[in-house]
Amino acid sequence: MNGPDDTSRGSFFSALRDRTRIVSGEMSGQVPRGLRLTAEYAWRFLLIAAAVGVLIWLIIQLKLLIIPLMVAILVTALLWPFFAWMIRHRFPRWVAIVLSLLGTLAVVAGLVWLVTWQISAEWPSVQVRTVEAAAEFRDYLVQGPLHLTEEQIDDLLGQAGTLLQQQAELLWSGALAIGTTLGHVVTGAFLAVFILITLLADGAGIWRWTVKLFPTRARAAVDGAAKAGWVTVINYARTQLLVATIDAIGIGLGAALLGVPLAIPIGVLVFLGAFIPFVGAVITGALAVFLALVYSGPWIALWMLVVVLGVQQLEGHVLQPLLMGSAVKVHPLAVVLVVAGGAMVAGIPGALFAVPLAAFVNVVAVYLSERAWETGADPRTTADLIWTTVPRTRRTRA
Repeated sequence: MNGPDDTSRGSFFSALRDRTRIVSGEMSGQVPRGLRLTAEYAWRFLLIAAAVGVLIWLIIQLKLLIIPLMVAILVTALLWPFFAWMIRHRFPRWVAIVLSLLGTLAVVAGLVWLVTWQISAEWPSVQVRTVEAAAEFRDYLVQGPLHLTEEQIDDLLGQAGTLLQQQAELLWSGALAIGTTLGHVVTGAFLAVFILITLLADGAGIWRWTVKLFPTRARAAVDGAAKAGWVTVINYARTQLLVATIDAIGIGLGAALLGVPLAIPIGVLVFLGAFIPFVGAVITGALAVFLALVYSGPWIALWMLVVVLGVQQLEGHVLQPLLMGSAVKVHPLAVVLVVAGGAMVAGIPGALFAVPLAAFVNVVAVYLSERAWETGADPRTTADLIWTTVPRTRRTRA
């Protein structure tokens, strides 16, 4: 039974709650509704921003693991159409993995061999032309609008040499840092190859295990959204590979026909740079024009600029819309901003992975907002087609 003290205590707390509600109501009535809504949105935004900041901080701390993982996922997306074709045609999985890896290594080795061959073949003439270009630039400084004297140029060169000597310690530490970076690159390359093999061998099993980490009611949404995003990444990677190849052939062939030295290395740089939309094409195209200006003169540089602009216009107005279609709906302005933001946060890797990650997030957000897993619009992905080729006994056992 409750005593008098308990009853009085309960009455006191009840009165206190009522008074608190009255005061809260009076105060909420005094605060404008717009300000209350703004405050509610503000603290939620701050909470989300804090969570995103912690996530970015963790990614930066684990960059030696995250970058190889992202590279392996992107290479898997590049190899997936060829790998899926072999699986659909009843190739053993291990044979498909070996052929995919050997094909990738053959392409990389072929590009490296072509670049090395042309550099070794044209290096003597490039050296001679470099000396001639330096002499021409020196004559321009003397006879051009600057009207510098030989003594002033020599003084500037001497000051530059003195500065390099003073910064010798900094350069040495930078060389050590480069050595450490090369070690990280080699380690990351081996890790990326291992992750690539794992994804090709048992990517479906890894994903099923990942889906089980989510609550049961959310698994269908997570599975469908991720598959839709994966299809988008595959389409993006396939399109960028084809576009990069066409860009490299067009600009490299144009450089070769115009007599610009090192045309094959230029084409390879264009191929690699094309995987960073807009920014990579601009930088590699400017490099090609600069080499044409230095080694072949202003008229050849002008024609090289025409070739670069023509290829980039073909890419932007014909190839990208035709090949990409509606698979990756990311506005060009969003692409530029995403690439710039990725470069600011994570440098070259951030610029490389920014667009496919943005496309993935965009498709996942649309899929979840439309609740497509409830309407029966769950996409039939290439992964599903591969999984149906696995014998039922293996599927059950997995």
